[in-house]
Amino acid sequence: MDKGLHFTICVVTTVLLLRESSQAGEENDPEVLAAPKSDSRGAAEGLPTLTVTTILEDPYVMVRGAELEGYCMDLLGALAGMLRFQYRVKVVGDGQYGAVAAGGNWTGMIGEILRREADIAVAPLTVTSAREEVVSFTTPFLQTGIGILLRKDTTSQDMSFFHFLSPFSKETWTSLLFAYLLTCFCLFLVARLSPCEWNEPKNEENHFTFLNSLWFGAGALALQGATPRPQALSVRVIAVVWWLFTLALLAAYIANFTALLSSGSEQLPIQTFEDLVKQRNLEFGTLEGSSTFYYFKNSKNPIHQMIYEYMEKRREHVLVKTYQEAVQRVMDSNYAFIGESISQDLAAARHCNLIRAPEVIGARGFGIATTQASPWTKPLSIAVLKLRESGDLDYLRNKWWESSCLRQSRDRWGPLEPPALGGLFLILGIGLALGVLAALAELSSSSRRVAAHAKKSCCSVFTEEICTRLRIKGTARQSQETSGKANA
Repeated sequence: MDKGLHFTICVVTTVLLLRESSQAGEENDPEVLAAPKSDSRGAAEGLPTLTVTTILEDPYVMVRGAELEGYCMDLLGALAGMLRFQYRVKVVGDGQYGAVAAGGNWTGMIGEILRREADIAVAPLTVTSAREEVVSFTTPFLQTGIGILLRKDTTSQDMSFFHFLSPFSKETWTSLLFAYLLTCFCLFLVARLSPCEWNEPKNEENHFTFLNSLWFGAGALALQGATPRPQALSVRVIAVVWWLFTLALLAAYIANFTALLSSGSEQLPIQTFEDLVKQRNLEFGTLEGSSTFYYFKNSKNPIHQMIYEYMEKRREHVLVKTYQEAVQRVMDSNYAFIGESISQDLAAARHCNLIRAPEVIGARGFGIATTQASPWTKPLSIAVLKLRESGDLDYLRNKWWESSCLRQSRDRWGPLEPPALGGLFLILGIGLALGVLAALAELSSSSRRVAAHAKKSCCSVFTEEICTRLRIKGTARQSQETSGKANA
């Protein structure tokens, strides 16, 4: 009896120890990580529990201690609250997104969905036609495309000898030259017409010659005072408007030139995928078995076919296993990573020595994958739409894509086009017109006084004044010849 009791106690103790060991092993299993704990009320109500497969990728899913966090985890929590379900999260075993293997079977998260190892996949999983044939996708919760991630120092080139002209476009520089010449001509014209600037044309010398007007305008461009100093109101109006114009113009030039020097966007020779194919300094590749790889494989574009052939021939060297490996390789070697533009934007925001090329192709979206007969597909799609309409998806995007780099977007600084400075040119034109009108008004007022004193027609005196002021050299020469003959 004692032996039997002793044997029973040993068996019970062994079973309890094995059970505790099993539970501890499950908690330490890296493929089964803790999800947010369900409350007792949910368990009491008997809510359904879904097995969710995902993949570790910053900032979608990240390990923090014993739990997972990230964009997809916040999204999953919001969906669970709306649709009233519990969930158990597991990381995909092979670390793949999902592609057809050599034997015809699917790998990654798509394979786990097909093998019923998981009910849904919440991850940065791209919706493609091949995947849509075997699983169902919800409405995309993020829109993205295919871009090129580069390291700045591997793509920079020597600055052009005329790099100082880069802040403005060619059209802007042409407009600026025209505005300068027009303003100087108006100064010259108004100074000759205004009696306040030039009271006696036959006896005085006008200091506002055309060359002096050019010098005056150039001095304003350099923020330096230049002689002659205007005396008439009309000339001062034009001078003040030109000073304001040059002040705003120089501020725009200095700000844009500083941005160009700091961002280095003008020294980026790889702007498109065609530029990437033509260069020979950088290797380039993408994630092995990803939708990006198959996008280039199935594309009929010659440039895209060249990219696919390059990656296929060198797949052992240029294809990477994970997104983290791709970013690290871009940072450590002469390598360009082709992948999701939205993930590349995050990498460029967190690593200030990285930059994404301007061109983005293949607009696509990230969706939640389910089995084709799953009753959760439509409710999940509706819930995603509600989150988008309420602004929750935008909030999550801003939360997890927050930049740690103080850099301009690629948007980005570039040459200023004429429309950006249109208001300045408009104000300059109005000022020039006001200056000319003021000079004509001054000359008209002087002509009326002369006409009243000499009892002549105001129009004839006004015409004579204009002719005298615009042909002063010829008039002076004739007067000198007349006085010379009289003296003889």
